[in-house]
Parts: sequence; C-alpha cells; structure tokens
Amino acid sequence: MRTALHAEWTKLRTSPGTAWLLLGAVAATVGLSALAAAAVNCGATCEADLPKVGLTGIQLGQAVVAVLAALVIGNEYSTGMVRVSLAAVPRRTRMLAAKALVTVAAAGAAALAGVAGSLLAGWLLLPAHAFAWRPAIGSVLYLVLIALLSLGLATAVRSSAAAAGIVLALLYAWPIVARVVTDKTWSRHLQQIGPMSAGTAVQATKNLATLPIGPWAGLGVLALWALGAMLAGWLLLVRRDA
Repeated sequence: MRTALHAEWTKLRTSPGTAWLLLGAVAATVGLSALAAAAVNCGATCEADLPKVGLTGIQLGQAVVAVLAALVIGNEYSTGMVRVSLAAVPRRTRMLAAKALVTVAAAGAAALAGVAGSLLAGWLLLPAHAFAWRPAIGSVLYLVLIALLSLGLATAVRSSAAAAGIVLALLYAWPIVARVVTDKTWSRHLQQIGPMSAGTAVQATKNLATLPIGPWAGLGVLALWALGAMLAGWLLLVRRDA
C-alpha cells in the first residue's frame, strides 16, 4: 500500500494543474467568503447567521475541488495511463484506495486553508462574528466529501469532464429544481436529499428548527452520496477491462 500511495502522490504532485487547482480552491473559497462578509451590514442586533455567511465561499470552492478530484483518475483514462497504473498495481481496490487517500489529503489541505482564510476574513469584516466549531469543521468535511463524490463518479464514468459535469449539476442545479417545485412537501424532501442543500446545513447556527434537515444529518446525506459514488466506481473498476 505504501508503494501505491507514493505512486499516486507523485502523479498528483507532478501533474501540471494540481497546484493551480489547489490554489484556486483556496482563493475561490476565501474570496467569495470575504465578499459575502463585506456585503453584510450588521449592527448590534444582527439577525444574519454570521458563521454561515463567513463560509459562503465553500459554494464556489467546491467546484474547483470537484474538478481536481475528477482529474485524479479521469486524466488516466483519457490518456491511457490507467493501463500502466494497473500494471504497476494489479490490485484495483488498492489502487483506488490509494487515489482516494491522496485525494482526501489534497482536498483536505485546500479545505483547511480555505476555511481558515474565510474565518479570518469574517473576523476582520464582521465585528459581530463569533467563531463556531461545527460550521468550520463541517465545511472542511464537506469539501472532502465532495472530492470523494467526484472521484467515485470519475472512476465510474471514466471521464473527468463527464464526472465534473455530473457533480456540478448535482451541486448547483438540484437546489434550483428543489426550490421551483411548487409542492412544499416534495420541495423539502428534495432539499433533504440534495448533496449541497443537505451538506451545507452543517454551517447553520441559527433557526435550526426551520432547516429541511439537521446539520450533522445533512452532512451524513452527503457522506452517503460520496460512499455510493465510491462503491459504484469500485464495482465498475474491478469488473471492467481497463
């Protein structure tokens, strides 16, 4: 396993776009969070959920993380490099596990930097901002789960572009569909099972009773999405020819 991890880390580290994507994820997260914080005009009796506002950039940074994770294996299928990888690591489960661990490490590092920068921006721009552990930790976990969701889909569809497109549609189109559904019950159910609408509930600190789903339960829904994608990718990886 150590050899597989070293190989996957070397491939990720030496890929031309990896560093830019990681920096882009951090910059997008911090930049949008700072803009959102600057746009809030709060006095002593602020009703806005400031910890959540200070982490708004997660909604943009997640797109970069999804693209990065999809490229981890999608690029190998597009170039045919996957055959070399499987020749070096014949046990496909081990190869996918190594890719998942490397992806989690890279996405986790970007998530930590992005969330830390967002919290700093919120503290500087929102004097009434109070630090909350759950939104901060939950946002890091959220981005890591988005990376695993994208990696699993890319393994299943064998295309980084297709996987990234599917993930972005799930993240951004699903909430729109959920909100335009006229039936309130169905709209609430769609928000409860949507990866972004459920997952970002972990950032909320106010009016929790009005949320479609609880904070940790929502993150659990996203975890099920990521687990399902990884299982689908693994099953197709071990059963199909390279």
